[in-house]
Amino acid sequence: MKQPDNNTTVRIGLAQVAAGDDLAANLDRGLEWVGKAAAEGCALCVFPEMAFHPFFPQHRAEASYFDWAEPVPGPITEACQAKAREHGIVVIPNIFELAGPGRHYDASPIIDADGELLGVARMIHISEEPGFNERFYYWPGDSGFEVHRTAIGPIGMAICYDRHFPEHMRALTIGGAEIILSPFAGTAGDPGRGYEQEMQGSAFSNAVFIACCNRVGEEPELTFAGGSYVVDPAGEIIATAGTEEEELLVVDIDRTLIAKNRNQRPFLRD
Repeated sequence: MKQPDNNTTVRIGLAQVAAGDDLAANLDRGLEWVGKAAAEGCALCVFPEMAFHPFFPQHRAEASYFDWAEPVPGPITEACQAKAREHGIVVIPNIFELAGPGRHYDASPIIDADGELLGVARMIHISEEPGFNERFYYWPGDSGFEVHRTAIGPIGMAICYDRHFPEHMRALTIGGAEIILSPFAGTAGDPGRGYEQEMQGSAFSNAVFIACCNRVGEEPELTFAGGSYVVDPAGEIIATAGTEEEELLVVDIDRTLIAKNRNQRPFLRD
């Protein structure tokens, strides 16, 4: 499937994947999903939160998981850079970043279509609740609300818990983001429809696209719910993945809808 043949429409792919205990196999399969996205004509492939690891924050205060952290650039980032360069596609993984001695982040390297590492977005808001014992593992992100100018246009990141804070979404919008990507780890016990409505409100009030990419799979303490989705600048959900299986959700983004909705409902101007 070829990419859209105009410069106002961009095709994105949300790789809704599961992760097993074999970390190398997880990464290999992830790189295959990038190839699938490219074959579908996607100009971007984004992955869920901690896409290539079992979701270790479900376990409370297990220091051995710090061994999984790696720098940026590091093995996962460099493998994704090579794949981005091979296929000419923007790739955004999510990893457990080692940024210094004892300094760890939930992080998304931003890799452009030519393989260049544009930067790294770090989750700012850190959750602490049953099944999400994140404050033991992650430091609050220090990367701010940076908007990255990629081959598909300006994108912002709201990693998992970040998306629940409207100030985060507004700051990215003010910074020029047209598409906000949210890798997350949502479970079967979450108020899924409520979270969707929350993103519909954020997309509507900011007149941006929001793409939320979830993981799937049964793990010891959590069952991940899938259901990745994309919301348009009018606040409408325009695509949704299934709830149980791995899937590449392919969506065409009409960028003209951003200006159209901002002109009709000038919330940002006012």
